[in-house]
Amino acid sequence: MKKVILNHIEYEVVKDSHKVFSETETNEKCTDYFVSFDYILGDYAYDKLRLKGFYDENNPKVSKINNIKDLDTYIENYCAYGAKYFLLKKIK
Repeated sequence: MKKVILNHIEYEVVKDSHKVFSETETNEKCTDYFVSFDYILGDYAYDKLRLKGFYDENNPKVSKINNIKDLDTYIENYCAYGAKYFLLKKIK
């Protein structure tokens, strides 16, 4: 798996549909807001990168809207059909 550093935190690329992950573009978009999340989803809508944070099921901060187990539902409901996306997992 490919590893990357964002905001001084190491992540691994666990999924990269259509090979769209760009470390440079993600680094430009990824603010310190995402530091607490266990996962970062990046998807493309109208050729613009959007980021969304998710937590492990065991994380005390987890809720229905940011539980990684509901990732497929999120992609289905909030991303364009057939959207290109990638998923990063924080390395602890």
